[in-house]
Amino acid sequence: MQAVNFFDRDEKGLLRDAVRKAELNTSGEIRVHVETLFQGAVLDRAATVFSRLDMHKTRLRNGVLFYLSVNNRQFAILGDTGINKVVPDNFWNGIKALMEDHFKNEEFAQGLCKGIEMAGQQLKEHFPRQDDDINELPDDISFDKIP
Repeated sequence: MQAVNFFDRDEKGLLRDAVRKAELNTSGEIRVHVETLFQGAVLDRAATVFSRLDMHKTRLRNGVLFYLSVNNRQFAILGDTGINKVVPDNFWNGIKALMEDHFKNEEFAQGLCKGIEMAGQQLKEHFPRQDDDINELPDDISFDKIP
């Protein structure tokens, strides 16, 4: 299956809305990237995508990437250095476990939405929205085409 067809139109809208809602009260930035297939280790590929999406260029280094590879059936969550310094130990593993529960039931959009919501809560706590905040990264899902 091609990544761009993995979610239907309604699910894509739900994911975009989840990102926007999570970012409402924080200066943090969340992205979702879905690929058809990759080779190598999932965390290495997610780190490459993180860099290519310029997620490390946020002012407070508080970007979070939700990376999903459809045909590999693997995913990763990566936070930038700013957020990783302040979230509790095993925070990302807790989100990952919650998402895996949904994924086992083929509830991919719901699992991602829940993970995005949890990440947004931590971003809000540690990086509350300021008057001069701007949306530094797009809220739409990106698909494939990242060399």
